[in-house]
Amino acid sequence: MTPPTSPGRSLLADAASRLADAGIDSPLLDAELLLEHVSGIPRLRRRVLDGPPPSPDIVHRFLELIRQRAQRIPLQHLVGFAHFLDLQLRVSPDVLIPRPETEQLALLAARGIPTDTPLRILDIGTGSGCIAIALARLFPRARITAVDVSSAALSIARENARSTGVEPSIRFLQLDAFAHDTSLAGLGTFDQVVTNPPYIPAADLRHLQPEVRDHDPVLALDGGPDGLAPYRHLATQGARLFESAPHPADGPGPRLLAEFGDGQAPALVDLFRQNGWNDICVEKDLSGSERVLIVRPPLDPSH
Repeated sequence: MTPPTSPGRSLLADAASRLADAGIDSPLLDAELLLEHVSGIPRLRRRVLDGPPPSPDIVHRFLELIRQRAQRIPLQHLVGFAHFLDLQLRVSPDVLIPRPETEQLALLAARGIPTDTPLRILDIGTGSGCIAIALARLFPRARITAVDVSSAALSIARENARSTGVEPSIRFLQLDAFAHDTSLAGLGTFDQVVTNPPYIPAADLRHLQPEVRDHDPVLALDGGPDGLAPYRHLATQGARLFESAPHPADGPGPRLLAEFGDGQAPALVDLFRQNGWNDICVEKDLSGSERVLIVRPPLDPSH
């Protein structure tokens, strides 16, 4: 005889079915995470113990979140945070939700560098602050400048820096670093520049998943007609962000690391090579797609 389904399992099954009908890729996982959020009971513990039936208040709040998730509001917006490496960061519609590809960017920026190195790091388009905060935790002696065009994004980034204990290590500045008339020279000089710029071609924005198209900030997505506008500015202006000095034989030396979109690697390699950048390297993300450009600046920063 098959044992009866518990009220909690039945509630989850019905919610997952509703999310699946709405086109959610991971309906059961999302339903479990939303129930965990409203009940405070970890989803894995609930699976093992199954526990008593949820209270009417929890059921009401849970079903309201399921309704919103079925409308393709991002899960991270509903719970108010996103995970990035070992961090839990506040997010909202004012910032791009951190993604696994950007975790790879942060890890590549730290690769091969001793943790006690007093790096000067610039994070362009900081958004939630995920890259700047991750690097501040990895390099306690680093001095980090994080810039963004959005004052609302900077407010969230500051809050995240404060909650993770690294706010004293990061200078936040409001600046449209990718505007064609913005000179990057006034920001100072750095050992590393790291950026996840807008790289979606403008005409492709309408084809994005609803969670991204309708809820991520357009400023963090729109890379111009071909998605490469921010990189052109970096290729022509970015050398001014580094001191004019020989590249050291021991250690990575000055580098620019930039995340980019699918299929953009060949154009970016040509763009930076034509502008005198050196040691151009393309790294893949965990799915095997080319995702991060790593380049050394021209020895002549006025190039």
